[in-house]
Amino acid sequence: MDLGLKDRVYVVTGATRGLGNAAARELVADGAKVVVTGRDEERVADAAGELGPNAFGVAVDNADPQAPARLIEAARERFGRFDGILVSVGGPAPGFVADNTDEQWEAAFESVFLGAVRLARAAAQELEAGGVIGFVLSGSVHEPIPGLTISNGLRPGLAGFAKSIADELGPRGIRVVGLLPARIDTDRVRELDGMSADPQATRTAHESRIPLRRYGRPEEFGRTAAFLLSPAASYLTGIMVPVDGGMRHGF
Repeated sequence: MDLGLKDRVYVVTGATRGLGNAAARELVADGAKVVVTGRDEERVADAAGELGPNAFGVAVDNADPQAPARLIEAARERFGRFDGILVSVGGPAPGFVADNTDEQWEAAFESVFLGAVRLARAAAQELEAGGVIGFVLSGSVHEPIPGLTISNGLRPGLAGFAKSIADELGPRGIRVVGLLPARIDTDRVRELDGMSADPQATRTAHESRIPLRRYGRPEEFGRTAAFLLSPAASYLTGIMVPVDGGMRHGF
């Protein structure tokens, strides 16, 4: 199936590793061009280099108010167009309500929430019909995850924002989609499992609650993201797609 991605240009934030990187890889593999971002300049350069000539790296923090304009300008200057954005950001600090400080909440709000809002707002102003705004969120949109109190507080609100702008931008032909990963086998998930006394037992316990009985592979998430961002998904907007092996049991 041709996704229609050839020569389309996307910005993918948080793409030096994990889910953002997986999405960027699949977009490039299907013919798209990507501007990849991250906070560490060396990692950004390495990620762009691994993706090849159809990728360009920009070191930037999602929390930077100047980031949206810089990234959209980079897409147009490097590749001549701008067709969409996938907003991905590293997960905020883990912890329970008594553990997390005001400073951790404020930093997470700036990066995870307000940074994403700014990026989406800027993209909405620049995109034409056929453009798309995607958000990498979390299964915590529907059900809180123990030990991730900050994420549980911010992700559902961002999903609500995404749904709101889907209604606003739909008449202009701009789509808005969200992805809700659960246990995808990334560095972040392995780090979370590693915080337990027995990481392997923790992983086994999680796998036992997933109908497919395994963690997802990054490329499986990436392929889902590439499809949702592509013209092949042209009638999908305002949706939150679980990428979780069936872990969410509600409809």
